[in-house]
Amino acid sequence: MTFLVHIRLVTFAVILLGIVASASAIAQKLGPDGAPNPTASVVDQQTLLKQAPRIEGRIDIPDQKAAVLIQPMGRTWDYFHEVLLHRGGAIVILGTIALLALAYIVVGRIRIAAGRSGKKILRFKAFERFSHWLTAVSFVVLGLTGLNITFGKIVLLPLVGANAFSNISQAAKYVHNFTAFSFVLGLILIMVIFFRDNLFERVDLEWIRQGGGFIKNKHAPAGRFNLGEKLVYWFSVAAGIAVSLSGFLLLFPFYGTDIAGMQLAQVVHSVVAVLFVALILAHIYIGTLGMEGAFEAMGTGEVDLNWAKEHHDLWLAQQLEHKDRQGYPSATPAE
Repeated sequence: MTFLVHIRLVTFAVILLGIVASASAIAQKLGPDGAPNPTASVVDQQTLLKQAPRIEGRIDIPDQKAAVLIQPMGRTWDYFHEVLLHRGGAIVILGTIALLALAYIVVGRIRIAAGRSGKKILRFKAFERFSHWLTAVSFVVLGLTGLNITFGKIVLLPLVGANAFSNISQAAKYVHNFTAFSFVLGLILIMVIFFRDNLFERVDLEWIRQGGGFIKNKHAPAGRFNLGEKLVYWFSVAAGIAVSLSGFLLLFPFYGTDIAGMQLAQVVHSVVAVLFVALILAHIYIGTLGMEGAFEAMGTGEVDLNWAKEHHDLWLAQQLEHKDRQGYPSATPAE
C-alpha cells in the first residue's frame, strides 16, 4: 500500500511540474498587456545576421520566382553592382580617357607625312557607311543610357534632383531598350559586310614587327584594314554579341533562365559594356583627333591618295590596279 502511495505522489509531482512549465512557456509568449506575442518564438535579427551568408528563404506561393524570399547570391550581386562595378567602371573609362589624352599630348596628331595630294579615292561605299553609322549612333545612345543606370545616382542625381532624375532615367530605360534592336541590326550588317576584309593575313605579322608604324619612322604595310583595325573589328563583334545576348535576357526576363541566370546576364552585360565603351573611345580618338584624314573615310567615303598610300598601301595598289583594268581614272581630284 505504501508503494502505491509513493507512485501516486511521484506521478502527481511530474504532472504538476509539467503544468508549471507549460504555464511559464505560455506566459513568455504573451506581451506586456497579456495578449499573445506572435514573435516570441522567432529568432532575433542579430542572430540571423550572424548566419547571413547561409540564410535562404522561400514563401509558399505558386510563382516559383516570386517565392524566393531570401537568396544569398543576391547579396553578392548587389555588392558587385553597387560597389565593384562603380569602382571598376570608373577606373576603366576614366583611365582610358586619361591615356588617350596623354597620347595626344605626347604623340600628337598623326599627320599625312607627304601632305595632301589633292586626289581622292573611294574607301567605303554608301551602304557600308550607313551600316557603320547605324551601329555607331546606336552604340552611343546605348552607352549613355546604360552608363546612367550605373553612374546616374552618383553623377546625375545630385545635379538635377530626384524628380528630374526619375523622369530622365525612365525615358533612358525605354530609349535603351528600343535602340538595342537597331544596334543588333547594324552589328549583323557590319559582321557580314566587313568579314572577309578582316581575316588575318601574313602581312599582319609585318605590321606587328614594325609596331604598326608607330615605332619606326615609316608606315607599316596593310591591306584594306591593318591588324589594329582587325582587332577592333573582332573585339567589337565579340563584345557586341555578348552584350546583345545578355541584353535580350534582361529585356525578356525569365524566358529560359532563372534568377541566377538573370544575375549572371547582368554581370556579363555590364562588364562587357564597360570594356566595350573603353574600346570604342580609343576607336573614336584614332578616327578623329588621333589621325589626320581618317574621319573622311566614314564621313564622305573618300580618302586622300597619300593617306591611303601611307596607311593602306596594299589595298591602294589593288584598287588602282582594278581601276586601270576597268579603264577608269585611278583617283578623282579633290574638290
